[in-house]
Amino acid sequence: MKTPKGTRDLLPEETRLFQAIEQRAIDFFGRYGFQEIRTPLFEETSLFIRGIGDETDIVTKEMYRFQTKGGDDLTLRPEMTASVCRAVVQHHLVGKDELLRLLYMGPMFRYERPQAGRYRQFHQLGAEVFGSADPLIDAETIQALIAFLEPYQLPNLTLHLNSVGDETDRPQYLAYLREALTAVRDQLCADCQRRLETNVLRLLDCKNPTCRQQLVALKPISDFWSAENRQHFEAVCNYLAQVGIRFEINPFLVRGLDYYTKTAFELLSGDLGAQSAVMGGGRYDKLLEQIGGSPTPAFGWALGIDRLVTLIRNQGTSPEPATDLFFVFGERAWLDESFALICQLRAQGFSVLYDPRVGSFKSQMKRANKHQARLTAIIGESEYQSKTVTLKDMAKSEQQTLALDQLASYLKEVLAC
Repeated sequence: MKTPKGTRDLLPEETRLFQAIEQRAIDFFGRYGFQEIRTPLFEETSLFIRGIGDETDIVTKEMYRFQTKGGDDLTLRPEMTASVCRAVVQHHLVGKDELLRLLYMGPMFRYERPQAGRYRQFHQLGAEVFGSADPLIDAETIQALIAFLEPYQLPNLTLHLNSVGDETDRPQYLAYLREALTAVRDQLCADCQRRLETNVLRLLDCKNPTCRQQLVALKPISDFWSAENRQHFEAVCNYLAQVGIRFEINPFLVRGLDYYTKTAFELLSGDLGAQSAVMGGGRYDKLLEQIGGSPTPAFGWALGIDRLVTLIRNQGTSPEPATDLFFVFGERAWLDESFALICQLRAQGFSVLYDPRVGSFKSQMKRANKHQARLTAIIGESEYQSKTVTLKDMAKSEQQTLALDQLASYLKEVLAC
């Protein structure tokens, strides 16, 4: 038996990376006022059709949709922004003149061809801000993302930025696209020929090389921006420039979801092959209203944790397990007598391991090295008789003798636990 196609087991080494990213996210974004929210793994299908768009690839090709025995039409969540918005509306989380910042993380599900860094069950980390149309919120939320990623020292990352306008200027652009692309209809893929009639903006997101060739001569959406939307986008760019964030303006960036208005952005990596987007996001001022809520401006992004883990591992910067102390015993009976001490040390916050097989000192020291132990506590015949331990610093190859009753206080001092 194997895992289903497009899924995988997260083994301990990779799970540690996931945990480290998730814990850092909770701590880091808490500085910006974000609070974590958790929603069900499945929702009513109508939520995603109304929110994401019935002509997006997600809805037409990728959703895991099913009916319950009671006849309910449900879908495993393919993304979480719509779910978070549903929760905001259902529980009345944001009122007039209020600002709400929410953080989420967890598995999503899309039926698509698995490839580098992309799975049918994948994991996302996301941030959503509700209650403000201010371009400063766009810039601040992007800045928070960039700052969050800095310690990972990821190479070849590029921020792509665009504005997709809104109901004041997008209709004129869509009319232009439909007229210009109808003239080359025969050179478009079957999907794009259908999109010409149903959702022409989706053509700009097509990855087919032949279709992309037809886009080269098109006017950019910036030629159609209203004065207000142009001012909003320029303000976002200026705020990002103030804090030293570099970006490229990509006039054909529209993202793959229908709910975006104004700012849209992606963070791309040259280390992930053809599917180079590590994350993306933007403004969606109409989504809450579309799913039955009050008009509420919003901005957010979603980061692929699987892809981030792939980039970190390619860098060779995966964190090792934190083992503070590894006990080495000359006799199994001495381990048994030390069991209470081991439990006490763990209760005080230390990571403590041992080999229950005991074996030779050499084999136990090898296991200590395998677990990346910072210190080893050796109890041989002389240590057992004198109720002491020989404490060895594994990195410095230095050792000293301590009384057993001094071990906990020494660890607190040295390891700052």
